[in-house]
Parts: sequence; C-alpha cells; structure tokens
Amino acid sequence: MCEATNFKTIPGGVCAPLGFRAAGLHVGVKTHAAWKKDVALIVSETPCAVAAMFTKNVVQAAPIHVTKAHIAKGKIRAVIANSGNANACAPQGEENAEKMCAAAAKAIGCNPEDVLVASTGVIGQTLKVEVIENGVPELYGLLERSAEASDAAAHAIMTTDTVKKEFAGEVVIGGKDVHIGGIAKGSGMIHPNMGTMLCFITTDCAISQEMLSEALQEVVRTTFNRISVDGDTSTNDTCCLLANGLAGNPEITEKNEAYVDFVMKLHEICYLLARSMAKDGEGAKHLITCTVSGAKSEEQAETISKSVISSTLTKAAIFGCDANWGRVLCAMGYSGEQFDPEKVDVTFSSSAGDILVCQNGRGLAFDEELAKKILTEDEVDIDIAMAEGDESCTCWGCDITYDYIKINGDYRT
Repeated sequence: MCEATNFKTIPGGVCAPLGFRAAGLHVGVKTHAAWKKDVALIVSETPCAVAAMFTKNVVQAAPIHVTKAHIAKGKIRAVIANSGNANACAPQGEENAEKMCAAAAKAIGCNPEDVLVASTGVIGQTLKVEVIENGVPELYGLLERSAEASDAAAHAIMTTDTVKKEFAGEVVIGGKDVHIGGIAKGSGMIHPNMGTMLCFITTDCAISQEMLSEALQEVVRTTFNRISVDGDTSTNDTCCLLANGLAGNPEITEKNEAYVDFVMKLHEICYLLARSMAKDGEGAKHLITCTVSGAKSEEQAETISKSVISSTLTKAAIFGCDANWGRVLCAMGYSGEQFDPEKVDVTFSSSAGDILVCQNGRGLAFDEELAKKILTEDEVDIDIAMAEGDESCTCWGCDITYDYIKINGDYRT
C-alpha cells in the first residue's frame, strides 16, 4: 500500500521558527498575471548560520553565483526570491541579482552580502529588476511572523505549480522546542540532483555551520534528489537552510543525539516538500512512488528506482492506468545496474488494493479490471522486490500527460 505520510506538522511554514518573518507581493515581474504574487522575502531578526545546495547543471543562473559568494562571506539575514523570470543566461544577470540583494538590504538595514537571492521562471530574458527594487519597501512593510505571511511567500515563488508547498514541524532538543519550517516550488524541470526547485528552510535551532551543512547534504540526498517529473535538471535549483539559534538549545557542534533528532525532523519536512513537488508535476494526474527492496546496496536500489520513475514509457502507462509491468523491467534493465531479472517481482498498489503482476521476471495471469482500478487512484505504488540483498530505496515521480506538452509547448510565449 502507499506509504504513510502522517508526520505531525504545525502551522506557520517558514515563520514557525522564532525570529523569522516573511512576505509575498506582486510587483510586476509577472506581467501576464497581475493577481499572482511574484516576489518573496524572508528575514531573520538575527544573523543566521546557512547551508545551501544547488543544481548540478553546468549552466547556472546568476542568482546562484551571487548567493554562493554571499554565503562564503559569513552569516545571512534574509532571502529575496522572485518568480516569473529565472535571471539565467540573461543580460546583466549578476548585476540584477546584486540589485535585488541591495534593495532588500536597504529596507532591512543590513549589508547586501547578508542577503541571499533566487529566481525562477523563463530563461534568457532580462529581469525587470526595477519593479522589484520599487516594490521592496512595500514588501518589507508586509513582513510578519504568521502563517499567512509564510503562505504569501510560498505563493510568490510559484510558477506552474498548482498548489503551494509548505510544511513545518517541531522537536525537543536539549529541553527546548526547536522549530523547522520550509516552503518550496517545483512542478516542471524536475529530475534527481536538485531538480527543479527553490526551497527555503528556516530553523531556530542552535547548530554550527558545519553541522548544518552536514545535515542538509544528508537530507537532500534522500529527499529532493529522489524525485523526478520530466528528466530535466534546472539552471536555478537552490535549497537554503537558515538557522538563527533563537530556540536556545545547547549548540549542536557534533553528530550526537541532538544532531540525530534535528536531522530526523529536517528529513520529515524535506520529505513532505519533495513528495508534494512530485505529486504536483506539470499536468500530472498520478503520484508514482517506486520502492525497490532486496537490493545488494542502497545505491543499486536508488539507481534502479530513479530509472523507473524517470521512464517516459512507465509514466505514460500509469497515465493510461495500464498495468504494463514490462516497461518497469525495461527501465530497470537500462539503469546501468547489474541484477538477475529472473529474481524480480513487481507489484502495483494503491488505496484500492494491490496486485502482483510479475514474479521471478515472468508475467502472471492477473485481474486486469482490478489492476485498472488500482492504477486509477491518484497515488500509485510500484513495488519491486529483487531478492539479491537487504537494502532498499524509495523515489517519487509522476505520470506524463497531454497537459505536460500543453504547458511546456508555449511556456515562454
């Protein structure tokens, strides 16, 4: 059956942790949709330790270069992000990204180097940075520590997303309530290795820069790097984690019990964000969860699971509610991993039930009507048992539909 997602969450998003405020506003980057917010601002009362991960695409947007440089200079106070224009491969890219930071810094009363910047949207077009500069004073005036403020910021970074991605949780560390909140965007150009997304996570945990970076890398590997929508890795993917320490817990400086507790809660938030991105893939009708068990290693299981969720033919079969398990085996076979196909079992499952469709690499006579009923549900699991070891891995994807072509066929125009 489909995996449980009943983690305990709390309201507030990026404003759930102490000392963080947020806002979102339409300033005019999105000229075709004046009702849609297009700039977000997240501000901490105090300087934050920061960790970040970025796209592995060789072509990287100007905001990534600027953000990397600012992170290298020390602690951070804020993040400003826009949707509607990626500021990638665009004229005056770095200059305009720096102008966004400068505008935010002027309103906040900090140095431009204390601000991180991110953008998402159309590639190659000049960013109308003046509308952002003109809108920042009003945006700053809207800053609040509230669920509504985080909601506004979450909506301001959306492009083709149909729903916001926002979660928060809390955990007791050192006798103190520690909060973690995150917002993200991602619907198309999503593929393993940080594809495509903007994600901003805040926490009031006291944790060293080194441990914060270790935690983010550990969690991203098993969440955001295990989703795929369309096989495209974006130029703008950015995941930033800011920690201001206001929870008052003893600072985490080593991989002790407190670190484990922090990572577990961070993983929950990122898992929920990642899964929601896969489910909201452009035009998608089904969330696909592929779990490979009985593998020789976690790496083998991950590679095979990613290959299945990235398979265009498998995606098409799920869209058509067709229990075409041969496409699953085919995707496993070209993953690059060596395994014995005659040990593989494949089961399709959903809230409507489960059905074994392949055993020991061979087809079975199965109830096609039941299979179709199972695959008609909006969340479908593909469970692969390999009988070669004790390791497993789960990845998330979605089906491919006619709407995906419609959305991307005229995305720029």
